[in-house]
Amino acid sequence: MAYTTVDDVIKLFRNLTNEESERAAELIPVIESSIRLEADNVGKDLEEMLKDEDLKNVFKSVVVDVVGRTLMTSTDQEPMTQSSESALGYSWSGTFLVPGGGLFIKRSELARLGLRNQRYGVIDFYDENQGNNSYFNR
Repeated sequence: MAYTTVDDVIKLFRNLTNEESERAAELIPVIESSIRLEADNVGKDLEEMLKDEDLKNVFKSVVVDVVGRTLMTSTDQEPMTQSSESALGYSWSGTFLVPGGGLFIKRSELARLGLRNQRYGVIDFYDENQGNNSYFNR
């Protein structure tokens, strides 16, 4: 089931050209499926989660953000987020928006939906007999 429409992208992002509208229409189900798989990976049922109206709005916002970012990514050249040049030292450097290209969903966006697995662990610095003074009580 699709929760986000091209109209949502227009309302929450900006007006789109006809080409962008067509592209957004194709991107939305792909992005929603990607998020659905991320939910499955952390053992959550996205359909059940989206019964909450507030979470459904956040989901829609995340999908629109990903669509907008993807639409802004150039398809005819490498997308740059930062670039610098020098003259006589013949230096140039740049940071690419999407290394390797393609669609990506940020960790922060998954966290907004509650789909980030938190990892935790404990390093036991002590022996298993921690606090056991039986050696001294002989």
